[in-house]
Amino acid sequence: MVKKAPGIIFGLLMGLVVFGFSFWGIGYSLGPEDATLKLLLYIPAYLFLFVYVFLLLSAFNLNYRIEDDGLVITWGLSRIHIGWQEIENIIKVDGKSNLYSLFGMSWPGYMVGLYAAKGLGTARMYATNPWNGFVYIKTSKGFFGITPVEESSPGLLQSIAEKSQKAIENINMDAMDPEIKGESMQDDNFYHILFRLNIIFLAVFALYLAIFYPGSGAPPFTVLLLVLAIALFFFNIGNAGRLFQFSSTGGYVLQIISLAVTGLFIILALSEITLK
Repeated sequence: MVKKAPGIIFGLLMGLVVFGFSFWGIGYSLGPEDATLKLLLYIPAYLFLFVYVFLLLSAFNLNYRIEDDGLVITWGLSRIHIGWQEIENIIKVDGKSNLYSLFGMSWPGYMVGLYAAKGLGTARMYATNPWNGFVYIKTSKGFFGITPVEESSPGLLQSIAEKSQKAIENINMDAMDPEIKGESMQDDNFYHILFRLNIIFLAVFALYLAIFYPGSGAPPFTVLLLVLAIALFFFNIGNAGRLFQFSSTGGYVLQIISLAVTGLFIILALSEITLK
């Protein structure tokens, strides 16, 4: 009932590249004399790796199942049972939703955690690709967002409706009043331009090291700069999405900071400036 392969593949490749390079870069750029700095970088890196691996592994058994006494959502070590009598509303959400994280994580093909959907409310998302539609279930124990595959969605929805004795509501987010839905970063051209520029700057930096310093011949300080630029990008991009919902300017500023810092690091690398 869940199309999870794309999200798992993307998450696996992204994790291997980002964490693999980051751990190698920290070890390569810092020697025994930099033990304190190395420890300060390794501690958060391992913490984020632990969380990331947990989220990725949990995606493998993401599933929705109809049982006699309720709907069961399986994710990681969690088994969420929603009794039929606990369901209050079933809403089929179509169109582009304005979703943003309150306490969660997402990448293409995967979204999990507490999210807010303007015009609808908050939801605990256990989803793959909810940007273009999802099933919003309001219950006495909380609100949930799921994304069954299209082939099984009609049958799943009908089963939930019949067993809970609730009618299925339909909401088209594309037809919702913009004042209620709010402005989504997904539809903001300037936000996307800044995001793409950040990716391009990081790619240029990585290509510079790969082309001019093949193998392990790059200056250690230059490698460390790229590691820090990647870390800053992921930190800022997560917070920029949240901040954008309250202040689009604030979201722009965080992306511009990442862009400016990466640009400065590239200039330092090109100039072969090192700190003594």
